[in-house]
Amino acid sequence: MTILFPIVVILLTIVFMETISWAMHKFLFHGPLWFIHKTHHQQRHGFFELNDVFSLLFGLIALALIWFDRENRSYAFWIGAGISVYGIIYFIFHDWFIHNRFKAFKLNNRYFLGIKRAHKIHHKSIEKNPSEEFGLLVASKKYFKSAK
Repeated sequence: MTILFPIVVILLTIVFMETISWAMHKFLFHGPLWFIHKTHHQQRHGFFELNDVFSLLFGLIALALIWFDRENRSYAFWIGAGISVYGIIYFIFHDWFIHNRFKAFKLNNRYFLGIKRAHKIHHKSIEKNPSEEFGLLVASKKYFKSAK
């Protein structure tokens, strides 16, 4: 196995996670799992919210994949690593940058400001519907055109 194999699997997993996260967010979180996700659309009264169980679930899946394939380090191990990398991106990008759970840095880049603008549009409604912009790393072009 070359060094390219883990890198490719991790990158493909990140792309898959963005895709599956978008679909889950749109069809499950703003659907039958709204009773959990709505805590993310309400004012937070503490550091944690019930919606954080979704991150915990993905983290447990990643750890299980890494643990059970720790000796072989084949697909499962690197998929678990990719889910973990996506989780780190999610934490830094979503919780830290967009929602300011930690007030440590600001990014004034067109891409980051566009994503932040799209996420704010998503949170404009505190109801299950209507809602738009369900992705973390990808958003409609219109949010980047007006980003300054």
